[in-house]
Amino acid sequence: EALMAELSELVQKVVKSSSWWERHGVDISILACSFLLLPAGFLCLRSARAIPFLAGVLTLGVVHHTLTVKGSHLASHNALTESKSWGKVWAIFFIELCSAFTAEQGTYNHVKIHHGYTNVIGLGDSSTWKLPFLNRYVYLLAAGAAVVAGKRRHLSHVLPLLPCADLLRNVEWKAALRTLCCMFLGLYCNYWLLLHVSGFQSPWSALLCMLLTRSLLAHPYIHVNIFQHIGLPMFAADRKPKRIHLMSLGVLNLPRNALLDWSFGHSLISCHVEHHLFPSLSDNMCLKIKPIVSQYLKQKKLPYNEDTYASRLRLFLRRYEELMVHAPPITELVGI
Repeated sequence: EALMAELSELVQKVVKSSSWWERHGVDISILACSFLLLPAGFLCLRSARAIPFLAGVLTLGVVHHTLTVKGSHLASHNALTESKSWGKVWAIFFIELCSAFTAEQGTYNHVKIHHGYTNVIGLGDSSTWKLPFLNRYVYLLAAGAAVVAGKRRHLSHVLPLLPCADLLRNVEWKAALRTLCCMFLGLYCNYWLLLHVSGFQSPWSALLCMLLTRSLLAHPYIHVNIFQHIGLPMFAADRKPKRIHLMSLGVLNLPRNALLDWSFGHSLISCHVEHHLFPSLSDNMCLKIKPIVSQYLKQKKLPYNEDTYASRLRLFLRRYEELMVHAPPITELVGI
């Protein structure tokens, strides 16, 4: 606890000396730019030529994931604003309207469970990402969209009605009704724009385009979620270490990537360790405190896990059966 308090003090000094633009403005600007790109994406889809049409698909796919992954993730942690009231508004907008997921359950399962019990077996161990009936190549290289569609503890981005349906039973009827209205409004607006702005001639072609754009970055999304936790030390609920040890041992950073940094945010890519230690900070602030956190953990002889995307992919292809199909006995996982 003393180590975490000391690190928190160092980080808070940086946060307090940072401007509003650094704390929130940079990430809000990225989300705003994504909204401004929407008209260009829908208009490009009107073209009968391949290059403009593909540019439209790419634009809408990147915008969709920026709003639903980056926007929803920041909103779930109330990292877009310092106001709790506005934080609730942004959570409903990004999680329910844009992502078609229930805000209460999305926030609870991600913030309270995954962050509160990172790599604790049976709670925050990312076990919901496992599909043992798929072989390694189908899972890692071809089934990204299907895997994202079936998750229940994470924010969904493809075929969103499927994972959301049973979660609505766990919230109050007012929240469930609000979620259904927001989901319908978000999906229908997307569908209407494809028909009336992009010029799709049939409902099926519009729905197929929706599926294509919403699953464009599904593969890196599922890869990122499993690469940064599974394969690292895991713990039993009654024997988990203190927070700073839990996060330094059970979380890994990937290298910076321009596309994924924009679409998913630094806190999900190159600053995942920083994000798990200080989850209420925005993506830009996680990037700013990264040198402080890495230096402190290394100074205290604590792990600071970093690896490349390609290296993690090779690891999971090689150890897929062990990590994703046949979980080792709990006695082999518990402890530092």
